[in-house]
Amino acid sequence: MDLQDQLKNLFPDHEPSPEEPIEAVVHELYVQKEPMICKFEKRKGKATTIIEGYEGADEDFKILAKEIKTKLSVGGTFKDDSIIIQGDYRDKIMTILKEKGFKVKRVGG
Repeated sequence: MDLQDQLKNLFPDHEPSPEEPIEAVVHELYVQKEPMICKFEKRKGKATTIIEGYEGADEDFKILAKEIKTKLSVGGTFKDDSIIIQGDYRDKIMTILKEKGFKVKRVGG
């Protein structure tokens, strides 16, 4: 007995309404004129890559941070308008951002 049959038993007078298809909206990231800064730092002896300089909405930047973390399979966080990625992945991050249409500037070493 599936869910539809159980609902018919509980509510015999109810007529189910036809389901409307849900349209998927593709989310576009804001591409800026100024380059984003991709820099390398050591924090507590650990290598970190920091991405700063995004001019769009914070939600878009969080989506971008999640996408970078999943593509590289690394940990990281979004704090104070910057993405902090664990490890030195500047080159890989720069190629990912360039594929999306961002201008990226490498800072440090």
